[in-house]
Amino acid sequence: MAAPMEVAVCTDSAGQLWSCVVWELHSGANLLTYRGGQAGPRGLALLNGEYLLAAQLGKNYISAWELHRKDQLQHKIMCPGPVTCLTTSPDGLYVLAGIEESIHLWEVSTGNLLVILSRHYQDVACLQFTGDGSHFISGGKDCLALAWSLYSVLQADPSRIPAPRHVWTHHTLPITDLHCGFGGPLARVATASLDQTVKLWELSSGELLLSVVFDVAIMAVALDLAEHHMFCGGSEGSIFQVDLCTWPGQREKSFQPEQESGKVFRGHRNQVTCLSVSTDGSLLLSGSHDETVRLWDVQSKQCVRTVTLKGPVTNAFIMLAPVTMLSSDLRPSLPLPHFNKHLLGAEHGDEPRRGGLTLRLGLHRQGSEPSYLERAEQLHAAMCSTMEKSVLGGQDQLRIRVTELEDEVRNLRKINRDLFDFSTRVITRPTK
Repeated sequence: MAAPMEVAVCTDSAGQLWSCVVWELHSGANLLTYRGGQAGPRGLALLNGEYLLAAQLGKNYISAWELHRKDQLQHKIMCPGPVTCLTTSPDGLYVLAGIEESIHLWEVSTGNLLVILSRHYQDVACLQFTGDGSHFISGGKDCLALAWSLYSVLQADPSRIPAPRHVWTHHTLPITDLHCGFGGPLARVATASLDQTVKLWELSSGELLLSVVFDVAIMAVALDLAEHHMFCGGSEGSIFQVDLCTWPGQREKSFQPEQESGKVFRGHRNQVTCLSVSTDGSLLLSGSHDETVRLWDVQSKQCVRTVTLKGPVTNAFIMLAPVTMLSSDLRPSLPLPHFNKHLLGAEHGDEPRRGGLTLRLGLHRQGSEPSYLERAEQLHAAMCSTMEKSVLGGQDQLRIRVTELEDEVRNLRKINRDLFDFSTRVITRPTK
């Protein structure tokens, strides 16, 4: 049986010849091109192995192409604002898009906009699901990286904004890229920032595992499948290889290029915008503002192929080619629905769809397992049962604890007012 084919998928900001090109990783042969618009950074995603989605640079729509068809007109998914980044769940059931400072979550089978998350204070720069689709991570220009539980987001009270599972605040400048490792809820997450650091987090606990300091801003980050190496793309064109298995126990380490000369890829003449590693970890794909995509041999740090595009590279990643990409006889199992721009569809202004058949993807995978709602109801019943069995002493302890917390909140508010007054006096004090 032949091994699955690995392909490179690339876009640039010019879009003169095509919007997206797919080429075979090892031979460099062009396989497919898709035309229509310019895909923005972190704005390219594969949907269910059947569609290619591209968030258009500075535009308020997402282009969608059937994966196997050549020279086709793209399907447009209209959005309520310019799309800053895009990703899809591994099972193909959900689409996530950053629209300015908000995150929009759509259900693919119905096109319904399920939730809008507004926990970032500036534009969302990057989004990525974990490998099992149980969580997703968002990074923004507000220096925050947020870890979200998909279950919690879907089951949240519609009248309240869901809270992220973790809020990572250690970066001091905008986040430029992130990468989720394997392990689902046990995965490790790498975040890159203009503050010249890359940080590695543990998703299960939210703990900071490692912070690597560089002498340049970091624009892209990627891990190999075994998570032995972390590759970091710099703003001046270099790519740095951090060996995760050789770091000692400290949580902060400074990467010195002059001392780690065998761990630096040199060749790009401008900032590195995207990185991706092949399945076996032997090849590294990089895109840059110098309008080239380069393929590197990881062991020797030599560039084995250079592909020149017509503009700064906005997306470049390696993936295993889906069957639908290589066979012209296969069509998508379901057409894309109309994606609503407002929550709850027609109740907020979208036209109701009359007639037709509504199909929900993924129902065949659920089997006899309880749904999210059933699990929530079971948990609520168990909590109510426990509360009914509680004794009066436990209730008294609860009231005492509430009183203590209220006193603590009052003290913190007083401290905050005092700090504000002191800062105001210092700032407004006349200079001599």
